[in-house]
Amino acid sequence: MNDHKAPFAGSGLPDCPPEVAELRGSVAEFVRERVIPCEPVLDAGGPDAREALARLQGEAKDAGLWALPLPVELGGQGLPLSRYAHLAEAEGAGDHGPSALGSAPILDVRMLARHGSAAVRDRYLKRITAGELRTCYAMTDPDTPGTDPAMTSTRAHSDSSGRWTLHGRKWFTTGAGEADLVTVMARTDGDAPHSEGLSLLLVPTSAPGFRVVRELPILGAGGQWEIELDGVTVPADHLVGERGQALRIAGERLRLGRVLRCLRWLGQAGRAYELMCERARSRTQASGPLADRQLVQQLVFDSLLAIRTTRPLVYEAVARLEAGQDARVETGLAKVAAARMLQQVTDAAIQVHGAAGLGPDTPLPALFRAGRAARLLDGPDELHISAVARQVLRPAR
Repeated sequence: MNDHKAPFAGSGLPDCPPEVAELRGSVAEFVRERVIPCEPVLDAGGPDAREALARLQGEAKDAGLWALPLPVELGGQGLPLSRYAHLAEAEGAGDHGPSALGSAPILDVRMLARHGSAAVRDRYLKRITAGELRTCYAMTDPDTPGTDPAMTSTRAHSDSSGRWTLHGRKWFTTGAGEADLVTVMARTDGDAPHSEGLSLLLVPTSAPGFRVVRELPILGAGGQWEIELDGVTVPADHLVGERGQALRIAGERLRLGRVLRCLRWLGQAGRAYELMCERARSRTQASGPLADRQLVQQLVFDSLLAIRTTRPLVYEAVARLEAGQDARVETGLAKVAAARMLQQVTDAAIQVHGAAGLGPDTPLPALFRAGRAARLLDGPDELHISAVARQVLRPAR
């Protein structure tokens, strides 16, 4: 992924306070000038990737761009969601932007700050915010549908001292190969109704019995993992929230997580769009530049239309979440629209590039993989379509 063009900002952005607009420019420049050139090393993983990421994180701290949405008392900068949303697009133009800028653990930090025990908060939160500890979240078991977490088969039981012992497997756990802590959804009450017998437990990956089973490439790209918990024990105070309340906490997490993904997908689509326009302007055939071809113009128009019509849906979901309002319909609409938009725009960009769009010299293959995976991540399109339709079609009260 070797392009060095600025992520597409365009007009059509919601109103952005001047100080946030300036900060957005700084974030976009950091991603463009520092993160994107390092993508081949970061994508490869291993010691070189860890060294490169640590260097970028140090540079982000020096530039005053570190942990922008994380709480001030933990070492972040405390930007509210409505302001951070403008930055999340710019961060998301590069897959590693959130990690390099320290915003990647926002979901874990918020969850643990709200639902973690005092011991967990004191022991881990500042170190997570500082980038010293890496976290991940494990919900889906192999051979059970990820859309129905109530079917979780991973189990945990407590002994007379309150310690928890976990047995089971999880897969498609993002970042588990490098994580220090993993939040695991497990069945803690076998006799309770399926939706009420699940709890969340925070597990150090250094604990005996924790094992990374294998990496699960997504359309050839890494980053997802299968893990095993074979008699892993954790203290009683590593229960996250109340026993049996995993789905309620997971719902909070997923609603924000989906909106953050949508914002980052907008950033990635903007990157693909800029590459497409540059290619159309610069590529010349015997009959003239590609930009003069009506079919290429159609691809450019349709892509811009997709970006511009998706962005307001995403920011409407942001506004409702920040206001504490029911955002289920808005989040569902935004998630489906953004996933489709990213796949559409990257596919168009590949088409304009021709064979070059399939090769290693542009980020387009990786962006296209992201677009295809987006239609399954955090629930497939079909789940959100059905959920939104049921909500809309409920009889008026």
